[in-house]
Amino acid sequence: MTKTVHLIGIPMDLGQRHRGVDMGPVAIRYAGLAGVLQGLGYQTKDAGNINIPGHYTLSDTRLCERIIPIRTACATVYTMGRDALRNSEIPIFLGGDHSAAIGSIGGITHDGPCGLIWVDAHGDFNTPETSNTGNIHGMSLAILLGDGPGELVDVGRKGAKITPADVILIGVRDLDPKEKIRLKNSGCSVYTMRDVDELGMHRVLREALGKISRRAKIHLSLDMDALDPGEAPGVGTPSPGGLTYREAQLIMETIADSGRLQSVDVMEINPILDHCNRTAQVAVSLLASLFGKTIF
Repeated sequence: MTKTVHLIGIPMDLGQRHRGVDMGPVAIRYAGLAGVLQGLGYQTKDAGNINIPGHYTLSDTRLCERIIPIRTACATVYTMGRDALRNSEIPIFLGGDHSAAIGSIGGITHDGPCGLIWVDAHGDFNTPETSNTGNIHGMSLAILLGDGPGELVDVGRKGAKITPADVILIGVRDLDPKEKIRLKNSGCSVYTMRDVDELGMHRVLREALGKISRRAKIHLSLDMDALDPGEAPGVGTPSPGGLTYREAQLIMETIADSGRLQSVDVMEINPILDHCNRTAQVAVSLLASLFGKTIF
């Protein structure tokens, strides 16, 4: 039976202050994602881009003004993610900034839990009280665990959408001081870039998959700034010392081999800051491996 992949574009840049990530879904499509997936034997269904209310009309970037349109967008994404799984489809959420994960991960856990592998340079574990910027894309994982503005915590259904024991972070290297303390005490499993350097990516992945072995399915939330800026320059918050292309590919290949992939986010591509759409092309290459492309 041919599997169906459902592409859902989320052109949202309200979770942070740098414009441009709203064009990420277009960049990924332009890099040939649908054709690559079809070549791997998948039927592709493209829902287009959701509407982002108030996208270009906000008078300022205050947190209180951005919460309402982010909540509305995430509620739409929540419903689409939930329905895609109910239709036995594999949703790929194309961002947009990482605040969109509030909706995507909420939706794909509506009917049951899954393991979450969060690949990111940042922890996204701030709250409005600890954040230096007030940027919601730096709070999205905390919100999914039930800690943050109530309007966003309760998107789709009330309360936390996932438990710390089901969360693995990989590639972390840039944390705010108070965020560092929160994440250390969170109960989530965190593999920093030092861990990747010392242990090697193969061991990190073996341990990570073991820690969420009780979950039959996995959601991958990939922030492209997890890769080193030399590999993926088109991101809004680059951080040096990130994953190499091969380390990122090994993550994809290992999840593919597990047979447990349920859904995926690809977030934070900013074509304005990119070079000849290179970051979107890297994203498509990684997704190809995630969906079964092999060397042999």
